[in-house]
Amino acid sequence: MDIVITISSGLCLFIGSFLCVSGGIGVLRFPDFYTRMHAAAVTDTLGTGMILVGLMLLSPELLVFAKLVMILLLTLLIGPTTSHVLAKAAWYNGLTPKLSSNVIDQKKNKETTSSNP
Repeated sequence: MDIVITISSGLCLFIGSFLCVSGGIGVLRFPDFYTRMHAAAVTDTLGTGMILVGLMLLSPELLVFAKLVMILLLTLLIGPTTSHVLAKAAWYNGLTPKLSSNVIDQKKNKETTSSNP
């Protein structure tokens, strides 16, 4: 039974580490603020959650387990909330998303067809 817990903990730690690294790559590679923020927020929450679950599986003491649960709950609550507030603040300050040329062309075509009676 100990080997199952060790393997599942290692798997959770590996997945969490992979998510954190892929979020860092996303922050470097994505073109604008909103996509970078999405990459950082989603992978931060999921990666941290998986790492904490992996550590919970390895924790022998109840106090350590309880602390890890509290950290997980706070991370799951605070991470999405702060990314939402950050996106709203950027939007209210006039930072618009970078759109691809296909989306811009579709908007122009839509505007010209709707303006013609």
